[in-house]
Amino acid sequence: MVQRKTVLSGAGLPGKLADCSSRDRSIAEIFFVEGDSAGGTAKQGRDRNFQAIMPLRGKILNIEKAQEHRMWENEEIKNMFTALGVTIGTEEDSKALNLEKLRYDKIIIMTDADVDGAHIDTLMLTFLYRFMPELIKQGHVYLAQPPLFKIEKNKKVWYAYDDDQMNQILNEIGRGDNKIQRYKGLGEMDAEQLWETTMDPERRVLRRVVFDEEYSSEIDLTFNTLMGDKVEPRRDFIEERAKYANNLDI
Repeated sequence: MVQRKTVLSGAGLPGKLADCSSRDRSIAEIFFVEGDSAGGTAKQGRDRNFQAIMPLRGKILNIEKAQEHRMWENEEIKNMFTALGVTIGTEEDSKALNLEKLRYDKIIIMTDADVDGAHIDTLMLTFLYRFMPELIKQGHVYLAQPPLFKIEKNKKVWYAYDDDQMNQILNEIGRGDNKIQRYKGLGEMDAEQLWETTMDPERRVLRRVVFDEEYSSEIDLTFNTLMGDKVEPRRDFIEERAKYANNLDI
C-alpha cells in the first residue's frame, strides 16, 4: 500500500542541479552528465540561459533488477524526478506519470563514448522506458554524441565522431603533419571544446530516442532479457548475436 501511494514530486531542486535561467520549457534542456568532473566542465561551457546540468554519480540503479521500493528510496533517481519536475504515482495508479510540470523540452543523456558510457546510457533508458515512457513517446529524450577524435593541422581543428569520419577528414586534408587526439572521455575536453562539439545546438550531434508502438513487445522483451536478473536468456542473446558485433571495445 505504501508503494502504491508513493508520489515523487519536486519540492526544492537537487543541490547538484545547475539550472538554466529561462522558464520557457520550449527552449529549456537538461543534460544528465556522466560524473562530477565532466559535469563541472559542462557547467562552465553551457549556455546558462537554456541549458541545465545534472551530474550523475557513476552508474544509476538498474531498476529492471531492483525491487520497486528500492527505486523509490534511491536518492539519485528521486533527484532526477525532482529536476525534471514530473510526478509519478496516485492512489489509483502507482505508475501514473504527470508531465504537466515538465521543466525541459529536451532531456539529453551525455556520457563518455566508451563501454561504460554506453552502459550508463542503457541504465538511463531502462529507467525512462519503465517509469517515464511518455517522455520517449513524445520525443523529449536524446543521447548526446561526443567526438572520438580531434585532428589538428596548420592551426586548424576538426572533430570526428567515428573512424569513418576521421578517415574522410584525413583524406581531404592529407595524412601528413597531423596531430590526432583520441578522446577517452568527456573529462579530456575543456569547457570550450565540450561546448563546440557536444552542447552547441548549431554544431552538436544528438540522437533522438524513438518509441515505435508496433514493436513494443519486442522492446519490452529486449529490456527484460538484457537488463533483468535472469542470466541464461542474456547469455543466449549475446551468443546468438556475437557474430554481428564488429566494433568491440575490449
